[in-house]
Amino acid sequence: MYFSREQLEVIEDQSLAPYACHSRSSKGRAYPEDEPEYRTAFQRDRDRILHTTAFRRLEYKTQVFFNYEGDYYRTRLTHTLEVAQIGRTIARALGANEDLIEAICLAHDLGHSAFGHSGEVALARLMKDYGGFDHNKQSLRIITILERRYPDFPGLNLTWEVREGVVKHESEYDIADARDYNPELRGHLEAQIANVADELAYTAHDLDDGLRSGMLTPDMLDGVTLWEILMDSVGVRGQKMDDLTRHRLIRRLIGMEVSDLVHTTHQRLRDSNVKSVEELQRLPYNVISFSEDMHRRNRQLKDFLYAKLYRHHRVVRMQVKAERIISDLFTAYRSEPSILPLHVQAQAEEYGLERTICDYIAGMTDRFAVEEHQKLFDPVVRP
Repeated sequence: MYFSREQLEVIEDQSLAPYACHSRSSKGRAYPEDEPEYRTAFQRDRDRILHTTAFRRLEYKTQVFFNYEGDYYRTRLTHTLEVAQIGRTIARALGANEDLIEAICLAHDLGHSAFGHSGEVALARLMKDYGGFDHNKQSLRIITILERRYPDFPGLNLTWEVREGVVKHESEYDIADARDYNPELRGHLEAQIANVADELAYTAHDLDDGLRSGMLTPDMLDGVTLWEILMDSVGVRGQKMDDLTRHRLIRRLIGMEVSDLVHTTHQRLRDSNVKSVEELQRLPYNVISFSEDMHRRNRQLKDFLYAKLYRHHRVVRMQVKAERIISDLFTAYRSEPSILPLHVQAQAEEYGLERTICDYIAGMTDRFAVEEHQKLFDPVVRP
């Protein structure tokens, strides 16, 4: 059996909610192209993102634990894949466009620098007089300008809906700047799902990695309501926890979160009575939401992770090292641009020196940044 793009679009129209983004109704691409014979526009976008250099580099970029601390911890790549999986699950349950959500999820962290949020903080400080830096804007810059894979246009020439979803990526740590993408409108349903899938994934998986590392222990979580509910639901008590039990708890946590989110959002969608994408975007609130009880429990768990994991002395020490590495590299490149690779020097004529240096450093993996720092500042390491 063969399904053409037109047939796939009909299947979307029959199966997706009216307030979901349908690929046949896309606002299109910045540069006109013929669409594929057997893929929808959003499927093509997902595939283009997957094959980028920026996506492959996520394998060696920090989530919480720096890449060289061990092979078992999440990297920016594994986090991204987990966000996409959770996003697709939510999308299917709510009648949203799975391909669009997957594309947004796969692209949402492309702009993260080496060393996670520590690298972003350092670059934002260094670039404050040169246009600033945040990973949302950098993700958009990558997919619209920096990835050069086609002769007829810069970037990936993705559809408006994917670009809008990337631009309107928000969390409690990230505030969107959607000035060129209808800033008066909220993110479409798929963008909102991608946002909450991101927060859900990093909360659950940072807890998992924290427990695996030993920085967190089960007794430290006593009194955290969501943890107590998880322990009761699995029937586990005691101070010691083996890997299998930890896996069960994290799996149960994600299942509880997703179920609560789907049921709450379903009711909010019914109450809103929206019938189109634009009606949903004009609501005075995000329709994707947890219940009030789950929201309070998540807040308590996030506060715990911030105090006990993200501010753990081992994590903070590595953050200090990371900011030092990023700052040293930026300062060295800016004071002597000739030490930059020739292809990077050439870009400075088009983008300006500081922005070019920022692009170069933001694209580095943890490992490459450390090695580059050693080459520049360790006299016994060959340049």
